[in-house]
Amino acid sequence: MADAPALELAADLVAKARAAGADAADVMAVDSVSLSLAWRLGNLEKLERSEGGDVGLRVFIGKRQAIVSSSDRSPRALAELVERAVAMARTVPEDPFCGLADPAELAGELPALDICDPAEPTAASLIEAVRRAEDAARAVPGVTNSEGAEAGWGRSLVAIAASNGLANGYAVSHASLSASVLAGDGATGMERDYDYSSAVYLSDLRSPEDIGQGAGRRAVARLNARKVKTCQVPLIYDPRVARGLVSHFAGAVNGASIARGTSFLKDRLDQPVFRPGVTVVDDPHRRRGLRSRPCDGEGVATAKRDVVAEGVLTTWFLDLRSARQLGLRSTGHAARGTSAPPSPSCSNLYLAAGAVTPHELYEDVAQGFYVTELFGQGINGLTGDYSRGAAGFWIENGELAYPVHEVTVAGNLKEMFLALTPANDLEFRYGIDSPTVRVDGMTVAGR
Repeated sequence: MADAPALELAADLVAKARAAGADAADVMAVDSVSLSLAWRLGNLEKLERSEGGDVGLRVFIGKRQAIVSSSDRSPRALAELVERAVAMARTVPEDPFCGLADPAELAGELPALDICDPAEPTAASLIEAVRRAEDAARAVPGVTNSEGAEAGWGRSLVAIAASNGLANGYAVSHASLSASVLAGDGATGMERDYDYSSAVYLSDLRSPEDIGQGAGRRAVARLNARKVKTCQVPLIYDPRVARGLVSHFAGAVNGASIARGTSFLKDRLDQPVFRPGVTVVDDPHRRRGLRSRPCDGEGVATAKRDVVAEGVLTTWFLDLRSARQLGLRSTGHAARGTSAPPSPSCSNLYLAAGAVTPHELYEDVAQGFYVTELFGQGINGLTGDYSRGAAGFWIENGELAYPVHEVTVAGNLKEMFLALTPANDLEFRYGIDSPTVRVDGMTVAGR
């Protein structure tokens, strides 16, 4: 729960905005602390601790809205904040879809999601973690250099109040640890790879040794990579890159894109977009979830949803504004900061696990490509056209044969989703997650 002073500050600003002439107002106050450090080749390269606070005021006059934010919470600065916000709202163009939530839409008692670690790590403990991670990575045979290891921790207290009766607050935390190394040399070729872990609780991170060894093994496995001839083959996406497909899907069902008509799925609601049996879930209430939230950025209640059920698209991600544009109700997906209006965003989004093992996905593949890394952002959100640089391993007769680099994979996301088969190895690691997936009929462009 956010501390009482932050909620009092937010409620007081709302009252002052109303007194200054606003028809309605809301306030978000965020207080945060973070610690980050970097370690390379046995030496500490960065150690930073920061503390800060921001407050954002949004006011409405009729169908006009304005937002002003500040990190200065002195009485004089807050008075100026109110004055500027109200003056701006009188002059901006009207937005027929802006406005606060109806009180009936607001979340009541917030669910307990265990999304804030009460323990704050010391700098010494994080230094020990990055040292161990890099030492483990450099100890992998074939590793010849290091880009270092990094660790981070942060905690934020969030308070939201509005003139519609909203008064909620909560605390969130985040911890991460990563390592990146190089293998090989200038004569035989060098390859880089990495591994990392993120969690709400520091204690839920993978061990430094596991992360370091993972980074080292990945880099060494990529040595002596080849190009392949241009062909059309099945692609197997490693979970680390398969989650990118889930992210592309999230962008395509974002209510703002749907309202603008700029999504390749804009006409596909209540129609098949994946194979029968495929499920995509958005779960804001997942315990210790990296993207869990007890309510959305407009105070609207959140709930677990099957965004895709049996392959059929069931809903969009909607905030209040996009819902009004589409003649629908908010789905509780508004996200916001202190200096911008809310916009739709998913929470803990994942492609549900399938029934087969990762190896069973490709044991019948005579020629195929197992993708472990993607580069570039060649995605057309309007048409679904997809083209990314890629690296990974060539598949021959159902087995990984040799590493591959400097190729491009291409297709169309509408067709890719309908051709997608998930494996059974789903793990919740990133906030947007996927098991290993297979997509048939992809083009690999090489030599």
